[in-house]
Amino acid sequence: MRKQVSEDGRTLAGEDGFEYYSVYYKATIPEPAPQPIIQLAERLHPFHTLYEFAPAHPVALYRCLTDMHKEWSKAEALGQLRAKNLLFQFVHELLNQMKLQGTRSEKRDLAAQIIAILHKQYAEPITLESLSESLNYSVPHLSSYFKSRTGVSPIDYLIKVRIDRAAALLLETDATLSEIAYGVGYRDPYYLGRLFKKYKGVSPSLFRAEHSTNQGLEDCPATIMRFSIAPPKTLRYTDVADNDYQRSKEGESDMFSESKPSMAAVLLLSFMLLLSACGTQASSNNAATGAASSTEPSSSPQATATTAPEQEGTKTVSTIMGDVEVPLHPKRVVAGEYLGSLLALGVIPVGTSTHHLSNPYLSEALKNVEDLGDGNGNLEKIVAIEPDLIIMDDMYTEMNDQLSKIAPTVIIPYASLKSVHEEVSYFGELLGKEQEATAWLADYDKRIAAAKEKVLEVIPADSTFSVLEWIGKDVSAVGSNYGKGGQPIYNVFGFKPPAAVAAELSDPGWATLSNEVLPQYAGDYIVLTTDRLSIDDLKADPIWGSLDAVKNDRVFIWGKERSWYWDPIAILTQTEELADWLVSTK
Repeated sequence: MRKQVSEDGRTLAGEDGFEYYSVYYKATIPEPAPQPIIQLAERLHPFHTLYEFAPAHPVALYRCLTDMHKEWSKAEALGQLRAKNLLFQFVHELLNQMKLQGTRSEKRDLAAQIIAILHKQYAEPITLESLSESLNYSVPHLSSYFKSRTGVSPIDYLIKVRIDRAAALLLETDATLSEIAYGVGYRDPYYLGRLFKKYKGVSPSLFRAEHSTNQGLEDCPATIMRFSIAPPKTLRYTDVADNDYQRSKEGESDMFSESKPSMAAVLLLSFMLLLSACGTQASSNNAATGAASSTEPSSSPQATATTAPEQEGTKTVSTIMGDVEVPLHPKRVVAGEYLGSLLALGVIPVGTSTHHLSNPYLSEALKNVEDLGDGNGNLEKIVAIEPDLIIMDDMYTEMNDQLSKIAPTVIIPYASLKSVHEEVSYFGELLGKEQEATAWLADYDKRIAAAKEKVLEVIPADSTFSVLEWIGKDVSAVGSNYGKGGQPIYNVFGFKPPAAVAAELSDPGWATLSNEVLPQYAGDYIVLTTDRLSIDDLKADPIWGSLDAVKNDRVFIWGKERSWYWDPIAILTQTEELADWLVSTK
């Protein structure tokens, strides 16, 4: 391509470039064809041939291409017949030159191409649409062909690749779960944690603890060291957990501080331990003096004022970290998780993690609670508020020893409490609030039953429901254990997803969708989490607008700041909100 230059020497347009021809054709086996020929084609895939080479005699090929283009442009039958003849000449000349130059073609199956992309680009956002665009195949063909060759869908295969890479990084590096999630293509560590436990049977922290840190993982050739997977900038907790009601928030704030405590925290902890040791020694000395001490004058008023109050009593709780002695009735609880259950029992913590303070279902009760920072909180802040009990999950095992030096620490395995009743009852026993737990659950059951009765009076029990999410370019469907309204719709009201996808939404419990398959997942009613769309936007979309639920205004739309929470209080509130909406549709 030549540059265009004006009289005064200025470049007007164009840069050095190249011209190219693209020839699109479809090769088929004429019918009827002998069965052996068909079987041979299915086995060898003769039309899936990849190669590149620089021809020794390009002019002959160029002449075929230009003549082919000229004849095809005539748009008449004879011209197209001539173009087809020229295509055969071009292919003959091409193969002949490849043979003379010793260039070998490579036959590569479509499934093999997809697998290569997934293994190479697993840390990048990958959807069926992006694979379709990369390989120039339709989404239905690409997906069905891959499943016929491998037995799983491309997305399920991608999940396995990511989980295997995460397992390798857990064994080969000391990276945190957030760093590993970032490194294998997940925006949220808690979503990775839930997937990991499903595929490997244990949480990431237990997996790391149960295996030697020097042992490699079979079939996981990752050798990336910690610094290699560090994000290019500070992670922002703007994307809340896709699967955990306890970790939702909005806004931009640093999510994970360095797990190593600061020097100030270390010194403060050491000072506290020193005081504790001195107090123990003093008590021993007093006991040794016996009755002689009783004749001495009482302590000064100043000394009495600073003496710690007598403990109300303790009990022993079994945890994954061993037995822990905790107060019978703790007064100053720090809770990194499980805020909904604590508030249901009337226990307002003295401090909690940042992401809980934005929970719209809990924010009013937490307005005077100390913000301890993201993750499981900042050690210095936790020390400063002097808790008598710390409650956390097992996502930050590197902090457990440090937390246990501050106060008795109860670590509850992630996702181990399976229902509202189990969770509230557990904390009622832990905190000495058994009566409060019984009363709250009785009220919960009464309100849940009333909401369900109200819904089933107007909505047929055999109606199908879809719980969907459309954030950015990603569309997904979830079952009953991933928030977004799944618990009220499926567990409380008892509705079912469309029969064709019911098994998938039961196990594994979610599905990433392309627009082409969206109608298969769309029920009579849709509960949709989205960050930007209205019902009018859905109606204007050619695929969404074709869905019966959209056409008949049977879509409930809410944002992730409400749908991504599923603590006991959130589930109760969402259930009543969705019940009111369903009644209003009639």
